[in-house]
Amino acid sequence: MAKPLALDFDPIARADELWTRRWGGVPAMSAITSVMRAHQILLSRVDSVVKPYGLTFARYEALVLLTFSRTGELSLSKIGERLMVHPTSVTNTVDRLERAGLVARRPNPMDGRGVLASITERGREVVEQATRELMAMDFGLEGYGAEQCHEVFELLRPLRVDAGDFTPPEQP
Repeated sequence: MAKPLALDFDPIARADELWTRRWGGVPAMSAITSVMRAHQILLSRVDSVVKPYGLTFARYEALVLLTFSRTGELSLSKIGERLMVHPTSVTNTVDRLERAGLVARRPNPMDGRGVLASITERGREVVEQATRELMAMDFGLEGYGAEQCHEVFELLRPLRVDAGDFTPPEQP
């Protein structure tokens, strides 16, 4: 878990004040700094829950994705696409999950060069246990209610659309 800073002032607000004095007001600077700090805090919180299972949050996400698939297996390229990560990251993630006995690899019968990652029974047990713990601590967002979590999701959605993550459906 991230060590609390325990400062007697908000360092991001202070940086915003100094930034404004030097370069003028740019609300995006304090917003991005807040998002990046929130990322550090949340990643630390969720990693502290999944670490005892030999996982990082990225590896946990890959296991969850495999549990969502109809057959419990997906191609490495599909995993990368769904998790929105580089192919090298997927290979590294699957390598580590395989070494831990949480996934197995096999050739993709539909693609002679491709590889499928399949979740093992142990992988299913681990993902269920870790998920219960993550849900119990609201994935590190225990200070927020359901409506606030929905608002955060909606506030960040345009950023993901602009980045080309997906095309939103047309609104009538």
